[in-house]
Amino acid sequence: MKQSILILLLFFCTQSFAQFPGMPQQGKASYDSIKSEVLGVTRQYSVYLPKSYTTSPEKKYPVLYLLHGVWGNNTDWVERGHIQDVANKLIDAEQAVEMIIIMPDAGRIWNGYFDMDGWPYETFFFKEFMPYIESKYRITGDKQHRALAGLSMGGGGTVVYAQKHPELFSSAYAMSALMGIESGGGIPPSDDKFQKLNESVIENHCVKFVENADDATKEELRTVRWFVDCGDDDFLFDVNIAFCQAMRKVQIPYQLRVRNGGHDWEYWHSALYTAVPFVSYTFRVCSE
Repeated sequence: MKQSILILLLFFCTQSFAQFPGMPQQGKASYDSIKSEVLGVTRQYSVYLPKSYTTSPEKKYPVLYLLHGVWGNNTDWVERGHIQDVANKLIDAEQAVEMIIIMPDAGRIWNGYFDMDGWPYETFFFKEFMPYIESKYRITGDKQHRALAGLSMGGGGTVVYAQKHPELFSSAYAMSALMGIESGGGIPPSDDKFQKLNESVIENHCVKFVENADDATKEELRTVRWFVDCGDDDFLFDVNIAFCQAMRKVQIPYQLRVRNGGHDWEYWHSALYTAVPFVSYTFRVCSE
């Protein structure tokens, strides 16, 4: 008798799910690629789509560009940061709005978010990648519904991209950010490509950008919501604090969180629970 009841329950459950083929029960992260004319190669990327994406075909969404660190790639935030689980939990708890999260690949053969001799990644990102992404997916595509976040090298990329293009991004969340190195420092240059990466970080020094900004640039920077999140044991702690001091000196608002931790995935995974609601706040206000 018990076996018959179990079989019936399984049958009805199967039939119930069969009525909605392909309907996701939660938001999903997946992988895709773009053939880049700028870089001359195919670039991978990861994308998180919220659960209503397939059921609300007319709806458009804000977008968060989430950047990985050095020696990483687009799979890191999915496989190590567990962005799918974090986003689903926060959205279900109404601590964040539904959004599309795009995780580009600035690693593998080369590393870096800036233009380098032989690797014009920054040009690729703004001239090719962003337009492609925002035409392929149902993204609102304006400043108030576009944000940046990233860790380490990607944290530095987050700050620099928002500094250079404050008209494009409403908020920037930098985790353990590589905001600048001094001449002769940086990642031990095992090859010419890493030497170029060091040079590109020196050229795009986040602290010096603020220190050298004119009044018009400072006013533009004030239109971005800034958040710096760095562990007290992180080797990049000093440059993150220097950035905040430079911002404070010229009265550009920012938020700073110093938590217990170092330069590792335990720290960055936990940071997502603050980062996603932070960028979501602007999305939510602008949607009301």
